[in-house]
Amino acid sequence: MTNLVWFRNDLRVQDNSSLLKASKGEKVMGVYCFDTLYFEKGDFGFKKTERFRAKFLIESVRELRENLKKFNIPLFVYVGKSAEHIPKLAKEHQVHKIYLQKEWTRDEVFISDSVKREVGEAVQFEETYDQFLFHPEDIPYREFENIPKVFTEFRKKCEKFSMVRPEVSFEKIFPITNYVENHTKLPSLTDLGLSEPTPDSRSAFPFQGGETQALRRIAHYFWETKKLAYYKKTRNGLVGTDYSSKLSAWLANGSISARSIYWQVKKFEKEVKKNEDTYWLVFELIWRDFFKYVSLKHGPKIFRLKGILDKQYDWQLDQSKLDQWIEGNIPDAFVNANMKELEKTGWMSNRGRQNVASYWAKELEQDWRFGAAYFESMLIDYDVHSNWGNWMYNSGVGNDPRDRKFNTKLQAERYDPNGKFQKHWLQGSLFDQ
Repeated sequence: MTNLVWFRNDLRVQDNSSLLKASKGEKVMGVYCFDTLYFEKGDFGFKKTERFRAKFLIESVRELRENLKKFNIPLFVYVGKSAEHIPKLAKEHQVHKIYLQKEWTRDEVFISDSVKREVGEAVQFEETYDQFLFHPEDIPYREFENIPKVFTEFRKKCEKFSMVRPEVSFEKIFPITNYVENHTKLPSLTDLGLSEPTPDSRSAFPFQGGETQALRRIAHYFWETKKLAYYKKTRNGLVGTDYSSKLSAWLANGSISARSIYWQVKKFEKEVKKNEDTYWLVFELIWRDFFKYVSLKHGPKIFRLKGILDKQYDWQLDQSKLDQWIEGNIPDAFVNANMKELEKTGWMSNRGRQNVASYWAKELEQDWRFGAAYFESMLIDYDVHSNWGNWMYNSGVGNDPRDRKFNTKLQAERYDPNGKFQKHWLQGSLFDQ
């Protein structure tokens, strides 16, 4: 009996429920497909995945293949349509069951439904919710419909009534006969229709993708430098690699799980220090969960102009303003610096994201979905739920009960008082004029 693990946004061996379940079979294989859908232009004119995240993804899949090989599990890698490659692979190897992480947003559902149609009833599928801190079965809301509108209510109730499940450990080494040699190759960026990014020494995210790299980052940030003990104090930083944990990119493609990070925090609290800073990293993981539950509750509304509030604004779309905002060429140096950083590195700080989103939606009053789609294209750590949830939040059509607007001038004075970040990215441009 052969089981197939279809990896998507769960590119790890440890704490992977699908892999653990599949390993109960006699033979196990893995598959990953760089699906064409993610490398085409989306509804708003941007490629859904640009070079920065694509590079990080290739690195992550490469590490996944290497890590699976230690257990004699082959990983087949394809470029193209999942609905063409996966059914063919399943038929060729007489796959009994396909295990995968449960996804529920538009593109992900379209792809999985297409594969299921092609595979037919000969193969069973088992999907598992495996991307949460608090598992859907463990939260104090029986129906997703009951997820509250406000984060604080969700957080307090989950903290009181929910437990984080233990990590699942994977240790089963299959006989060498399980390792089927396959001649599938990882794509280059050129194969995906993308160009190689130019490394930028100013980047706050100079890291590579993959499970081993994620664990290395935790070792550095938690245990070697003990920066976790200062996380809340430094998390609104703008320059450098260590002002925040930077774990979001590995979390986004599932190179590490939220549970694994949580239990590392708990270990740190026990062995080193427990304070408001260590709690704050867990607080951020709960925010991440909240946006996932918001998208489970509201479905495709998270992609609609009126958002989940069905709120009507007089949104505009001026192409020249969009170009200027993207290029970092508007009359606001703080916004420009953040947009330049994104353009050059595929990264932007949490503080920067809130400011540039608020400026686009609230100051310029432009269609917020174009901003969200640009972020989707460019961000290394793009996560569909957090990205669209945060953009709705900052645009007044989501979960912000106060409908805030950021004063970018005051924000710059507070978080970049000496202009260090702005000088970092705007030398010889508007900032110096």
